[in-house]
Amino acid sequence: MTPSMSSQYQAALDSGSFQIQRCKACAQAIFYPRELCPHCGSDALAWEPPSGKGTVYSTTVIRRKAEAGGDYNVALVDLAEGPRMMSRVEGMAPADVKIGMAVQAQVITHNGKGLVVFKAA
Repeated sequence: MTPSMSSQYQAALDSGSFQIQRCKACAQAIFYPRELCPHCGSDALAWEPPSGKGTVYSTTVIRRKAEAGGDYNVALVDLAEGPRMMSRVEGMAPADVKIGMAVQAQVITHNGKGLVVFKAA
C-alpha cells in the first residue's frame, strides 16, 4: 500500500523539504495534497519544491493570554505558483502582518513535526 498524499507531504516537511504537487496533464500547481487534480481530474501528479515566494492574501490576529503563549497571526498566503495556503507569518508582531505583504516560506520543526511558516521578504 502506498502512503497517502498527506503523509508523503508531511514526511517531506519532517525532513525539511516543502513540496507542492503539479499536474502533468494540465500543468496546474496544487495545494493541499490530493490524489486527483482538482482542475482536470488527472491522477498524474508530481511533487516539486515551490519557490517559497508568496503574498499575504488575508490575515488575522488570534488573541491569547500571555500564559497561553500570547497573540499569534494566521494568514492565507498566495504562493507564486498559484495555490493559496493557510499558515502564519513569524518574526514580527502579529498585528504588523499586512495584506499584500511579500513573504518567503521556510520549514520549521514544531512539536517534532515539520511545518511551513512564512517570514517577511
